Amino acid sequence: MTSSRPKAALIGEEARFVVLTGLSGSGKSEAIRALEDLGYFCVDNLPTRLITRFADLTGRQDGQIERAALVVDMRDPAFLDQFPDALAALRKRPELGAVLIFLDANDGALVRRFSETRRPHPLGAETPLAERIVEERRRLDPIRKIADDIFDTSELTVHELRRAFMDLSRGGAQKQLVVTFLSFGFKHGLPLEADLVFDVRFLPNPFFVPELKALTGRDAGVQEYVNTTQEAQTFQKKVSDLLGFLVPQYAAEGKSYLTVAVGCTGGRHRSVVIADQLRRALAPISDVRSRVKHRDIFTE
Repeated sequence: MTSSRPKAALIGEEARFVVLTGLSGSGKSEAIRALEDLGYFCVDNLPTRLITRFADLTGRQDGQIERAALVVDMRDPAFLDQFPDALAALRKRPELGAVLIFLDANDGALVRRFSETRRPHPLGAETPLAERIVEERRRLDPIRKIADDIFDTSELTVHELRRAFMDLSRGGAQKQLVVTFLSFGFKHGLPLEADLVFDVRFLPNPFFVPELKALTGRDAGVQEYVNTTQEAQTFQKKVSDLLGFLVPQYAAEGKSYLTVAVGCTGGRHRSVVIADQLRRALAPISDVRSRVKHRDIFTE
């Protein structure tokens, strides 16, 4: 039976080795990225002949790879011939808890996705795309029949597909969003990793106070100077409220990392104070781990 969600029972603590396969364009790459965020060591487009060797690495007692997931499909010319035997070998090793999930989608969805991404189909370009999809479906039918779960992605967006896989195990439910509060100086350039950027150059600048100039936002005198202004208090309240709404939404969507960048001119005073304050304000939000990084605090 085809499901619109992967079976949660299939992927839990006992499933150390997950194999994803299915039709081209069915969402295998998005699915394995979600499994990677769940803590699986992931390989996309592994040659079929290497599956059992990869399983040996997972089964080692040194614990270097506790859980693994891989994508194998028609991109490997030997897939159809070699995969049934490889899967049978995996299933003879109960310590792996190997499961095979087949991702499927209707023809209309596959045609639309290939049109949007312009990626080549593994069966070439000699025939119309619709015919290639039908032929791939025919060739994959024996593999589909031996799958532990058939997951239909036809009606799912990329984000919904990711969320479905993020929700399918206790590990996914327990995974914490990591929020980094990053202070920086605009004169040293915007941080490329920033998801959200707040500019606090409107606040009074301790740089122009002789006794504070040589200090940083980690010093009590600078903190007092910045925090006693009404502008700073209002800003922190409004941004804390915004993050209190946004962060749980990002966590629910399955985002693993969020970088909140706070910038002032040099990155030594105002941005440092505000980044530290915002991190403390985020503390009451459960299932979120926060950290702070001051990129330019000692940059001249």
